[in-house]
Amino acid sequence: MRLRSRTAVLAGALVLAIGTGVPAQAAPLVTLDTGHVDVVDVEYADGGFELHIHHETQGELDPADTLLRVLPKAKTTVPDDPAYAFLGAPGRSVWILPQVQDPDLLFAGLSTEELEAGVFTGDQVTVTLCAVSGPGKVSVFTTDAVGNPGVVFNSRDGLPDATALPVAGHQHANWAFSAAGTYRVTFHVSARLASTGQVVTSEPTTVTFKVLNP
Repeated sequence: MRLRSRTAVLAGALVLAIGTGVPAQAAPLVTLDTGHVDVVDVEYADGGFELHIHHETQGELDPADTLLRVLPKAKTTVPDDPAYAFLGAPGRSVWILPQVQDPDLLFAGLSTEELEAGVFTGDQVTVTLCAVSGPGKVSVFTTDAVGNPGVVFNSRDGLPDATALPVAGHQHANWAFSAAGTYRVTFHVSARLASTGQVVTSEPTTVTFKVLNP
């Protein structure tokens, strides 16, 4: 897989740098601010889960080497509607990557497209938002055809938060941030194997967002 190959290359470069006395160089940071991106792209191989970021043009990326930027255009205000109270007080600033694609912003989703049917009980996995570190709160929510929100994750009322996703699927949502700054958002994925009943859980994986002010 691409991530493993990349890791092997980096390890080889480190050995070469040590052998020649040249300081090892960190992998260049990939910065994304537009396009279709799966913030959590779930794969299962060799008895374990792997979580990546997947971008429509950059392909599969290591979250440790990737920065997702929330551009100033995402800034808006919390609606004066009790259904949106999970975002904060009405009229307060909030930055939202929308569920409907905007070519000038990231179009962010969750993907289980690489997972095969029949492997996990109920053909589903659970994605858990474990922790958020940053200057504000993070919410992920969907909106229906008439604008009613459905909260998927919300750090404002405590974590962890979990959601079940079907295998071989893909979901887009609104990703909301209550303040500008850098956020480190940590996820893990778990599921029960249909063959043995064993629960398999990934290592925690942290995705970094940078929310920009106008």
